[in-house]
Amino acid sequence: MRFTATLMMAAVLLTAACGKKDQGAKGTVTKQDFGKTAQGQPVELYILRNKNGVEAAITNYGGIVVSLKTPDAKGLLADVALGFDSLDGYLKEHPYFGAIVGRYGNRIAKGKFTLNGKEYTLARNNGENSLHGGLQGFDKKVWSARTESADGRQVLTLNYTSKDGEEGYPGKLDVTVVYTLTDDDDLHIDYTAASDQDTVANITNHTYFNLAGEGSGDILGHEISINANRFTPVDAGLIPTGELKSVEGTPFDFRNPKPIGKQINDDDEQIKRGKGYDHNFVIDHGSNALAPAAKVTDPKSGRVLEVWTTEPGVQFYTGNFLDGTIIGKSGTPYQQRYGFCLETQHFPDSPNQPSFPSTVIKPGTPYKSTTVWKFRTVQPAR
Repeated sequence: MRFTATLMMAAVLLTAACGKKDQGAKGTVTKQDFGKTAQGQPVELYILRNKNGVEAAITNYGGIVVSLKTPDAKGLLADVALGFDSLDGYLKEHPYFGAIVGRYGNRIAKGKFTLNGKEYTLARNNGENSLHGGLQGFDKKVWSARTESADGRQVLTLNYTSKDGEEGYPGKLDVTVVYTLTDDDDLHIDYTAASDQDTVANITNHTYFNLAGEGSGDILGHEISINANRFTPVDAGLIPTGELKSVEGTPFDFRNPKPIGKQINDDDEQIKRGKGYDHNFVIDHGSNALAPAAKVTDPKSGRVLEVWTTEPGVQFYTGNFLDGTIIGKSGTPYQQRYGFCLETQHFPDSPNQPSFPSTVIKPGTPYKSTTVWKFRTVQPAR
């Protein structure tokens, strides 16, 4: 396949991003206070740092990735994740910067689904639809946390128990999310969940990336490839129509790398509905459980992000609804398309779409999902 061939050729060109490495250096995990919720609950910030200096700062409020510091081709670090410097920003309304979203990431049509013959009603927080778990989803919960640092792996384990009926979903759901930063500059995200009764779940992470550095401008010049022959078209409410449409001959064909901005304003019905890209792509897994989903390169800095996952889909979102009203960490207003998301997931509205991969969890059959963000570099374009 063209995507796989491109990935293999690019792998040959990848270079170590941190210049000369200190062979004696070791990774660390540190913790610091990050403030309190409106209810007075203390929140912490956990900083995972590998031996190369790559750093992921994650808070146990919403499991939010607050910052990701990665080197460019010259070894210079920059924070490539949009967000805020303090907890206060995350306590206010924001577009899920860096957060764990669930129980159900993405949209469920009309905030309803039927399971085992019973209809369940959810909060409608996105027009007539339910989005990212409802009004008080996983992104707004304080998770319990523990850390580990050993064998070239810096680990943060987060746990949360969602009560039966929370946000309208059936069953008590025990959720664990493990962030692991390796000395290979990979950040693994492992999700597991177990329910005491039949329920649905679709848990993902909603980090907005800008590989040139957050607040540095738009991401339209970033080059992206997506390992997908098909995508799921949406209606006017961004709910999938049920069709798995070929990307051939459409602005959604990313099987070969191209700039994000190349066709983002095309006269295309799907582009108009999403105000750019806000669509789920069907990943070509072949026979592999963990497969490449997407690869993004910033030609100027040389930073590369590869996304690998066990999930059947990835939602590619280009920050279409950012409008300059949010001031980010750098003090810069986040304008439209200042960041992109690659949300690994099952398909939107799957509980109402029998032809889509099932999101039903049953007692004794836990939910499991893995996503890996691989940070690399190439020589920047001249």
